[in-house]
Amino acid sequence: MYPNLKLEIFKRGLRQNHLARSVGIEESLLSKIINGYRQPKQEIRKKIAAALESDEAWLFGGADERGAEDRKTPDIAD
Repeated sequence: MYPNLKLEIFKRGLRQNHLARSVGIEESLLSKIINGYRQPKQEIRKKIAAALESDEAWLFGGADERGAEDRKTPDIAD
């Protein structure tokens, strides 16, 4: 899942079908990308970032990269 991508679309008040059309992909594919069911190709990532006028790395920096430290099991002292 790409929460930053979802947030940016929401903040801009865009509809997924309008963004998909401007990028040249099907709305269903965009939905799958946003919800983490499909990994977008580099070309699509660049087009989405350009359409949103946002940083590609930030848009597609999902929870996997960001929260790795938070998911580790804490050490428990004896």
